[in-house]
Amino acid sequence: MKTPMTRTLSTLLSLIVSFGMAGTVLAHDGGESVQPLMKQPLTDVPGKSAVMATVTLAPGQSAAPHLHPGSIFAYVLEGEVVSQLEGQEPKTYATGESWYGPPRAHHLVTRNPSTTRPAKLLVWAIVGPQDPIKLPLPQTSSVPTALPTLASH
Repeated sequence: MKTPMTRTLSTLLSLIVSFGMAGTVLAHDGGESVQPLMKQPLTDVPGKSAVMATVTLAPGQSAAPHLHPGSIFAYVLEGEVVSQLEGQEPKTYATGESWYGPPRAHHLVTRNPSTTRPAKLLVWAIVGPQDPIKLPLPQTSSVPTALPTLASH
């Protein structure tokens, strides 16, 4: 379960990646290592920019469930990555394979299935001028908000 602090750090990481304000960034919540490569306004699509980054997952590492405000294109540079969007089965992508994530789709699983080798992705994102590349999914609780009452006898 993510705490408010880890959600804040995850959001901060998203902003750093989105705006290219750092070299290599390592998420503080045990998340993936992200290397921003570029951010370029799209002159033929007013109000949108393309962001490119590499994402490295250590052996066995997973990213927290998240969504992307804009379109995401991912290409596996090294290793394998298991990815699952809401409503779909998990799929393992190997080196040389790619996938597309539509805007605001819930990305439930991003995981390196190897216990010995890192996995590395090249990610392209289409974002608005103030949009982060990634946002944590809203937290849901399995605990009912109100406890049932017992009938009196």
